[in-house]
Amino acid sequence: MAITKSGKKRIRRNARRATLNKSRVSEMRGGIRKVEEAIKSGDAEAAKAALKAAQPSIARTAGKKIINPKTASRKISRLSARIKKIAKK
Repeated sequence: MAITKSGKKRIRRNARRATLNKSRVSEMRGGIRKVEEAIKSGDAEAAKAALKAAQPSIARTAGKKIINPKTASRKISRLSARIKKIAKK
């Protein structure tokens, strides 16, 4: 438990940031889930649209350093590759 005034303030701030970060990660995962479902159904156009919608939230999450920027890049890249693969069929 914090004793100093600044320590107590830091605990309050961390709690606010944690809830915000949790919601951002949840939003990102929801977008990725929609892309995964579209890929699974085999609909390339729906998958492209879902990725276009999910990409900003993934990039925003990385920009805020909630996830590593390289992780975000890798997620986008792998989803794009899978969409290209189903588009060829």
